[in-house]
This record gives sequence, C-alpha cells and structure tokens, in this order.
Amino acid sequence: MRPLDGTVVLSLEQAVAVPYATRLLADLGARVIKVERRGDGDSGGDFARHYDSTCGTVSSYFAWTNVGKESITLDLKHPDGASVVARLVERADVVMCNLSPDAARRLSLDPDSLRHKRSELIVAELSAYGEGGPYDGRKAFDALVQSEVGLVEATGDGDMTARAGISVADIAAGVQLHAAVLAALLHRERTGEGATLRLSLMEALAEWMHQPLLYALGTAAPPPRHGAHHPTIAPYGPFRCGDGGAVHLAVQNEQQWRRLCDAVLGLPELADDPRFATVPDRVRHREELHAELLRCFEDLGADELLAKLDAADVPAARTRGVAELVDHPQLTARSRPVEVPVPGGAVPMLRPPVDADAWSWTAGTVPGLGAHTDVVLGWLGYTTREIDLLRERSVI
Repeated sequence: MRPLDGTVVLSLEQAVAVPYATRLLADLGARVIKVERRGDGDSGGDFARHYDSTCGTVSSYFAWTNVGKESITLDLKHPDGASVVARLVERADVVMCNLSPDAARRLSLDPDSLRHKRSELIVAELSAYGEGGPYDGRKAFDALVQSEVGLVEATGDGDMTARAGISVADIAAGVQLHAAVLAALLHRERTGEGATLRLSLMEALAEWMHQPLLYALGTAAPPPRHGAHHPTIAPYGPFRCGDGGAVHLAVQNEQQWRRLCDAVLGLPELADDPRFATVPDRVRHREELHAELLRCFEDLGADELLAKLDAADVPAARTRGVAELVDHPQLTARSRPVEVPVPGGAVPMLRPPVDADAWSWTAGTVPGLGAHTDVVLGWLGYTTREIDLLRERSVI
C-alpha cells in the first residue's frame, strides 16, 4: 500500500508547476483526476500537451509531469460542466488549481467558495505573482520569473546572462506545493480541518535565491558570472581534456587542492604558489589557474583523468550530455530507467528518486486527452445515457 492510496486529487491544471506537484502526489498513490479543455488537435487539453511531439503524440513536458493521472475533458463554463465539477469536488480530498485567481472566482472554484461548502477540503492555488501588489494580474511564465528574481542575472558567463536550462521556477513551485499538500493532509488527519494553500510562482523561486541574495547584500555586489564555474570557489567547474571529453572539478578545501597538485598533476609545488595558496587567491587568479590545469589535462583522456581524481579522493564528475542520462552507468546499475507508456508509444523515464521500504512504486501511464472521462463520470454515478447526453451537448 502506498501512502496516498485512496486519496482523490482533483486538479484544474495546465503547463508545468501544478501538474508537476500532482505528478508527485500520483507517485505516492493519489488518484489524480486532471480536468482538461474540450477540443481537437492543438485547441484541446492542457496546452503543454502540444509544446512538442517528442514523446509519442505528446510533448516532453507533458509526458514528464503527467505520469499516473486520469484525464477528463470538460467545458467548465457550461452549466452541466459545472455540475460535473461540483460532484468531483464532493468526492475529492484535495483540489489543486492554477487557473488565474479571477478565472477561478468566476467559476466558483476559488478556495473560499470551495471551502465554504466543504471546510474539510484541502485547496491549493498557484498564481503568478500573488494577489495584491503592482504585479497582481500580470501573467508569469518560468523564464519571466527567473528574470524577476535575479536568477537570469546570476547565470551566464562574463557579460552574457542566461536562463537556467530547465524550468526551475515551475519545479520550485511544484515541489513546494507538493510538500504543502502533504503537510495539509497530515494536519487534517490530526485535527479534522482542511486547509487553503496559496503559492505564487515568483515567491517559490525567490525562496531558492536566498544564498545569492545574502551574498550580494553582504558584499555589496552580486556573485560574479563564470559560466559553469563556481563564482566564489576555484577550481570548481568543467575542464576540457585531450580526448575532447570534460571533467568537472569541485575542489573546496586545502586538503583537496594539495592532493590535486601532488597526486593528480604531479606538481606539488603548485599548491604553495602564492597565486593559488587559498581559495580567495585561486578565485582572484582564476585565469592563470585554469591555464595551469589545462596544460596538464591536455595529455589525458576524460576517463583517465577521472580515475586519477577518484584515486586521489578529489571530488569530480564527468560532464555529460543530457541524452546520456538514461544510459548513465550509475543509474542503469541501480535500475532507475523504466519504460513509461505515453499516447502513441513509450518513452524511457527515471524512477522517483526516493526509495522507501514501506511501499513500492510502479510506473503509471501518461493519459490520452479525455481517456478517462467515461470512467470518472461512471464513478460519479452518471449513467451511460447521461454520459451520452453530456457528449451530445459538447460538455465533455
């Protein structure tokens, strides 16, 4: 038995953040019923279905964030559609929503309306910037939030800035919303009371920006940009080797620095060079330090260098392409990759990263648009004739 078996999550969701939170709940056994827009082709369903078509007939974003869910299509503005949602709410333990707060209120799907009818309900709402303040009503997407909280300004190399290579604002919001729902379920178990949870995309990522914020406040300057190299520690970053591969060093203290110089480079005198004697010295003379290291690495292959670093107990890793992840020797040795069915095929994904001895995990499927509409309506008590009528009226 999984921890959330028997828990019903109704999600009025699209894009990435809330779908990722509910995917994490589905991993723990929750029955997640995903409400999507009626329509054909690109006009129907969660718009993230159509970002690309790399996973069968759905996008990589959609496949990743919707494993193990049930999909129903519904016209939320139709009175009969509103009746279906009302019956779903009656059966749900948790309702999650990333419609805009105004849209949710127009549909009476905002937290206040829902909990007025069922105080024991847990309602989680994600907005762009939060209600109130000058950004109330402004739309937000991942890259925009990265810009607003300073992540784009902190990422890049020299004068060149960059967005993070993944949807880090959406992920930050998803994991924090997931954790809050689990806490609310525990709170209800103890007290019988439901909860209203509100989170903004901006504040979710702002939480993750505390370290560079505190550094900037403490030094009166933002952390400098050095590409993949650490802004305040050296040598800490990827170095190209003679065979074209790269190894990422992470030398964080003097013992590691001395072992690198002596056992790996064969240059024990480099450890006492006044330019490189301390971490701040090495950061100040980063270009000269990198030149010394690259001269030594040009005669080594990446695997050979990594073996030397491992033998000397100097922290390092191979710099790999993302497509290599499902064939990574560590992940394959631990049986992490699995095949997950998607509409139109199957794709490799990775098992959830936390293993538990109290429950097991089996890969679910990524749902086709509206694939579970009839099943869910039957569960709600609709007859076959009533379902046919809803379809004739273009409600489902």
